[in-house]
Amino acid sequence: MMQYSQLSTPVGRLTLAGDEEGLRSISFPNSSLAVKHARSSERAGAHIQEAIRQLEAYFAGELSQFDLTLAPVGTAFQKEVWSLLRTIPYGETVSYGEIARRLGKSTAYRAVGAANGRNPIPIVIPCHRVVGADGSLTGFGGGLSMKTRLLELEARHRQTLQGRSAGQAWLFPAT
Repeated sequence: MMQYSQLSTPVGRLTLAGDEEGLRSISFPNSSLAVKHARSSERAGAHIQEAIRQLEAYFAGELSQFDLTLAPVGTAFQKEVWSLLRTIPYGETVSYGEIARRLGKSTAYRAVGAANGRNPIPIVIPCHRVVGADGSLTGFGGGLSMKTRLLELEARHRQTLQGRSAGQAWLFPAT
């Protein structure tokens, strides 16, 4: 059964959804999922509780890489892109074209952009770290001001976190 919980953060109230398989989504304020479950009283499962703990540490500048059980729904290509996004270092940015090159599909930068835009678990799967070829900030589900705030947060905390062990990125199996 899908469970929901909300978390107040420096970038607004996030709505988390998950089930026994893992964290399924994170929604930004005013998204349809966030509005629908604004008063959810269900007890959050273990996957959501752990996601909340790690998100709180991330926003406090104490965590640079998430170690969560994720269960995003998407195509095999989307999951491949999302797995690669998890390898972008904290506080750094990479272009859509570079992601496409890393996938071995150098001309697929638009498809990478589309997959990035369909990421159901932003922040944890750091789609905010993907920028245009010229380094400019481009589309983000939470809006460009939120993308800017996330990148600024990481820039502020990056030096503090350098040298700390922050966990391991988990890759999604292709299905």
